[in-house]
Amino acid sequence: MIQNSVLIPASIILTVLSTPAFAASLRYANQGDLKSLDPYTLNETTTNAHLGHVYEGLTRRGKDLAVQPSLAERWEISDDGLTWRFFLRKGVKFHNGNDFTADDVIFSATRVRAQGSNFTTRVPTTAELVKVDDHTVDVKLKTPNPILNSQWDTWYIMDKEWAEANNATAPTPAAATTPSFAALNANGTGPFRIESHQAGVKTVFKPNPAWWDKPEHNLDEIVFTPIASDATRVAALLSGEVDVIEPVPVQDIARVNSSPNAQVLTGPELRTIFLNMDSARDELLFSNVKGKNPFKDVRVREAFFKAIDINLIRDRVMRGLSTPSALMIAPELFVHSKDFERPKYDLEGAKKLLADAGYPNGFEVGMDCPNDRYVNDEAICQAVVGMLARAGVKVNLTAQPKALYFGKAGKSGGYTTSVSLLGWTPGTFDSHNVLYDVMGCRDVPGSSRGETNYGGYCNKDLDAVTDQILVETDPEKRNQLIKKAFEIATKDYGHIPLHQQALAWGVSKKVKLVQRADNQLLFYWARKD
Repeated sequence: MIQNSVLIPASIILTVLSTPAFAASLRYANQGDLKSLDPYTLNETTTNAHLGHVYEGLTRRGKDLAVQPSLAERWEISDDGLTWRFFLRKGVKFHNGNDFTADDVIFSATRVRAQGSNFTTRVPTTAELVKVDDHTVDVKLKTPNPILNSQWDTWYIMDKEWAEANNATAPTPAAATTPSFAALNANGTGPFRIESHQAGVKTVFKPNPAWWDKPEHNLDEIVFTPIASDATRVAALLSGEVDVIEPVPVQDIARVNSSPNAQVLTGPELRTIFLNMDSARDELLFSNVKGKNPFKDVRVREAFFKAIDINLIRDRVMRGLSTPSALMIAPELFVHSKDFERPKYDLEGAKKLLADAGYPNGFEVGMDCPNDRYVNDEAICQAVVGMLARAGVKVNLTAQPKALYFGKAGKSGGYTTSVSLLGWTPGTFDSHNVLYDVMGCRDVPGSSRGETNYGGYCNKDLDAVTDQILVETDPEKRNQLIKKAFEIATKDYGHIPLHQQALAWGVSKKVKLVQRADNQLLFYWARKD
């Protein structure tokens, strides 16, 4: 069978030793909170990692990010590539004691594609799931899809009986103001269960004694506490109040490394940080330009791109811990990325482009940014505001916690934004995911294409090539199609890639972790002395 995976060098993996009896409480702090326990509410790496302790997919990814069997023991693909048969693991139980069966998989496939889900691209909208027996499911496709299950490690399977009994058959939208039962409670098959959850305050995880697999951790609980303040978070690590923090602010890395009881685990991350521009609406929101949308003009989009001094952001804001990007995907994930060069910073050229487009004095526009999601996210946005001001563009920045940001700028909030900062690690570790989810047109009713395209950029030629990429099984032909797609996108300036940030986890010297390049902090591999 065909699988798509990325193997990360062993140098960034800390060895996990053999496991003794459960013996330790691990205390973890992140700059953002855990708003919802509904596994289909928010497709965001930190949330996915939290819920990955509780829920499981048909597949999972190992320490090297390779796809592995999980709730599905194995799978087969028909000769024509149109039917995938999944053989489910027997004897698995949800935390409440219910049996895991094919009915749960089919229910979860329906729920994950329903309105309000932020994971609709996990299962193709045209795919039909058929129950063969209690432990066998066929996925029937309209066209071949060689990477069908490559992001199923974060398509978490839910208990159909539990959801129906608790009026939780519908996913909870990120913009929901009233929490649903599934947002406040969880019932998975994973290595940990949730003992208590106070949204925005504290979540306590306990080991699942009936887990089907053999634990590698030695933890008797995980206590997660959100700490938004960088200074407070670092102080909690250095004092021993918490064992793990993420992220460590770049300016504090040396201080943490010089302390006697903590260190910073650093490594490359596959996430690309970028800017969206609303090129979909006929009239731009949050702007003094009325009756039209400046971003519909490629010259304006190019001007914004060239007005941003990405090297200055790298040196001053990120303190050298970022890699400026020419593409919307990390170079480790696309073999021909070296053929692309990022346009150089050109302030005078940006001013001329704006003048040629009819904005010699610039214009005013709003910008949305999370302040607790990515490394130095608000500081990056503030730097961009200053750079665009030099080109004559006045940017009014709204920086807010990720729960509010995603609820406004994302799908469930109606993409209510004009310019926004986002980060993306393709769940498949493949270019198609970026081209479809983030860069694809979102103008087709019922389609999952462009679900994370906050700016609504649309290029039908790009979509056509993206569709060819999905069904092409010859690796070199497929890579050439990907190159063609990125050539279309870079010439059209539909998005502004900024950089790949570096991982920076603060870890007590009593704790040993596996650091994967997807930045999922997974404690089922953790050891604490």
